[in-house]
Amino acid sequence: MILPVIRFLNIIFAALLAGTSFGIWFGFDPAHYSASTYVEQQQNLVHSLNTLMIALVVIVTAITLISAFLQRKNKAIFIALLLAAVFFISCIVITRFGNVPIQNEMLKWTVDSLPDNWTTLRDKWWSFHIMRAIVELMALFIIAWTIVQNKALQK
Repeated sequence: MILPVIRFLNIIFAALLAGTSFGIWFGFDPAHYSASTYVEQQQNLVHSLNTLMIALVVIVTAITLISAFLQRKNKAIFIALLLAAVFFISCIVITRFGNVPIQNEMLKWTVDSLPDNWTTLRDKWWSFHIMRAIVELMALFIIAWTIVQNKALQK
């Protein structure tokens, strides 16, 4: 009974995490924003999503590892889920050492106090975000595959 619940939670949390990042990627490309729009939008994004995204990635990483452990007898699924967990961990690393230092700087900005290199920092943050979204999507695809694969094996 616990394995179906874990699988369900795994796909839901992975989809919430990857879906949020995917939506930001395709809906909020800041390349054409004015300085004032960028500062306002980005500061709002960080304030409104930081806690949620951190919680989601920690929860989904833990659930993925639990799911892998519960399915350790099936080596292909076990290894695939460990790989998905590695992708989630890489998301944490990208965020902590890529996005967060830039966000900490950006949260201090006002339109009147933008650094000369604000567009470079904006583009760097955006590149880290795209990398993060891609690894989250890869983890989601793997998790979905393990669920489909498990169903196919049960037939």
